[in-house]
Amino acid sequence: MTVYRFTCVICPLSCSVEVEVEGDRIKEIRGFSCPRGKEWAVEEVLSPKRVVMTVIRVKGGKEPVVSVKTDSPIPKERIRELMSYLATLEVEAPISIGQVLIERPLGLETKVVATRSVEAV
Repeated sequence: MTVYRFTCVICPLSCSVEVEVEGDRIKEIRGFSCPRGKEWAVEEVLSPKRVVMTVIRVKGGKEPVVSVKTDSPIPKERIRELMSYLATLEVEAPISIGQVLIERPLGLETKVVATRSVEAV
């Protein structure tokens, strides 16, 4: 049996949640104060996801890079693959904050969005 211990990030209560896993099934969940915290703990054990934040090179911009993030969490095991892919890209200025730079990178169910503007030179 494996016990995972987390501090829940869903609400300001920051509950200490424990998830007992036996084999490939969850045996027990303790310490959550709300149903959303329980759902989050289950997802964190079975299929963790994260929002990815990085930079992409900019061609013809006043700044050499633009900060970006995924607009939704992606599977944690695909983060390295996405980061390697984004490191190969270069986007052209001008770029507006909130602009979608890449739709469904690597077939993922997310978009890569600029988190700041970059003016053209």
